Amino acid sequence: MFETIINGLNNALYSYVLIILLVLGGLYFTVRTRFAQFRLLGQQFKAVTEKTDKNGVSSFQALMVSTASRVGTGNIIGVATALCVGGFGSVFWMWVIAIIGAASAFVESTLAQIYKKRGKDGCYGGPAYYIEAATGRKWLAVVFSVFLILTYGFGFNMLASFNLQSTFSTYGFYDKTYTPWIIGFVVAALVGYCLIGGGKRIISVTSFLVPVMGAFYILVAVAISAINFRLLPEVFRQIFAGAFDTQAIFGGFSGSCVMYGIKRGLFSNEAGVGSAPNASASADVSHPAKQGLVQTLSVFIDTMLVCTATAFMCMSSGVTPPADSEQAAAYVQEALSVTLGQIGPIFITVAMILFAFTTLLGNLFYVDKSINYLLGKEPSKAVRNGYYVVASLVIFVGAGLNADLLWGVADVLMGGMTLINMPVILYLGKYAFRALRNYEEQMKSGLEVTFRKRDIDLPHETDYWN
Repeated sequence: MFETIINGLNNALYSYVLIILLVLGGLYFTVRTRFAQFRLLGQQFKAVTEKTDKNGVSSFQALMVSTASRVGTGNIIGVATALCVGGFGSVFWMWVIAIIGAASAFVESTLAQIYKKRGKDGCYGGPAYYIEAATGRKWLAVVFSVFLILTYGFGFNMLASFNLQSTFSTYGFYDKTYTPWIIGFVVAALVGYCLIGGGKRIISVTSFLVPVMGAFYILVAVAISAINFRLLPEVFRQIFAGAFDTQAIFGGFSGSCVMYGIKRGLFSNEAGVGSAPNASASADVSHPAKQGLVQTLSVFIDTMLVCTATAFMCMSSGVTPPADSEQAAAYVQEALSVTLGQIGPIFITVAMILFAFTTLLGNLFYVDKSINYLLGKEPSKAVRNGYYVVASLVIFVGAGLNADLLWGVADVLMGGMTLINMPVILYLGKYAFRALRNYEEQMKSGLEVTFRKRDIDLPHETDYWN
């Protein structure tokens, strides 16, 4: 019954509500920012390298935390699942949701910077704070925070744990009864150890691991695609043929490439969901629009680079994907083994270990900030340790559950966050647009970039920018 309810909610959310909200909202933001995701690509890279006070969190570090959550198991198993169930056309719709979603990412992260708060260890904030400050509805901010905790602390982390252990299923020692629980226990113990160091350790760990693992993974994927370059024209043909096969799309929309492209694209890049702003608010920058541009870049890194790399690596292998989400990990490993031999499955397992680890840490960084908001202060050591125990148990349990159920729960919870965050940033978007114009005017004049809330006629109280 629970699985039936989850499937029903999924179909309702992704067949109608979220598609309309995300696509139309993203297009609106794209037009109002004058296509900033393309027009200001150079500024996005420049903003990442901005130096800050040695005690503050830099734009690059905030980018790595949000990318740690974005670039994860969904970039491998999530993409493979879309190919298995939705077909090759789902890749096109991943691209679409990333391109227009990048504008949503700019708006939500710029707003997080505008409404950020002062703390003893620096600045912090996120959707809960701009929801309360701008709408006056604290209850809505509380509901959002609860959804975020359930989504990232439970739904996504259980799924990441399952996806990680599933890559071991092709090895001879794998036993369905015991191996998932053993792997889940090891991962849970490692994450629990890292959590003892708090947010600063999470930032330092992800700042080191994400660039290394991401760059190496993309290089291998590009190399495999280059080796199989003769198949690439056929790959592109199948992507576009599948993306616009109207008979297949409308014949069963809930299982179509559009549905799975949007689901897995949103799961991967999280644009408009309201997660990345929690990391964006912690950055010490001279102008809110800078961090918005940084998070725009993060969406492109996630989908246009990492997800596309996975898709091309699989599709150019010539291996036909099975029509079963449970076999997604095996499909990726088989695809790589065609080109790399026995090294292929091992490479995917290592990549999944790194992806899953950084995803779990990035997710729990968000959860930590939401708990702080709900309590109105930093929790006591006892409360924090209790939460860390629960978080580790969730990771352990997720390793042994059912894949379809875990994907369904994660999608529904993520949809709940999006249903709250997107209308709010649509309402507050004008302040992000004004901040962008203010930033561009200063850049054109050659002046040192600064920001005050009066520059955008912001009527709300803020801790910064006064």
